[in-house]
Amino acid sequence: MSDIDQAKQEKKEAMKQLRHERKESIQRAAAMVKTQKKNLKSLREEVAADDGATAPEIAQATGLDVDQVIWYLATLKQYGEVVEGAKDGGYFKYKLVVKETDEAA
Repeated sequence: MSDIDQAKQEKKEAMKQLRHERKESIQRAAAMVKTQKKNLKSLREEVAADDGATAPEIAQATGLDVDQVIWYLATLKQYGEVVEGAKDGGYFKYKLVVKETDEAA
């Protein structure tokens, strides 16, 4: 076996061992990502309504905590996916931003 083949085999074995050692943390991270995607999908569905929705309305509809909804909304606002609409009581109504590619579809 050449030195290059041996180095590849050692690297392969090291990666296999590393994946085995970190299996639990990888599974936890994957579960968190799955939950976050599910939460974001349900949140986007709520703000897609014509008149938008406030953070407490979204929290009630999705089953998430209001502070978690506000955190998601702040992130979506930062990335230009939602905008603040008119105020309803002490909260803004958030609306989903319709992108040009979405309009063409």
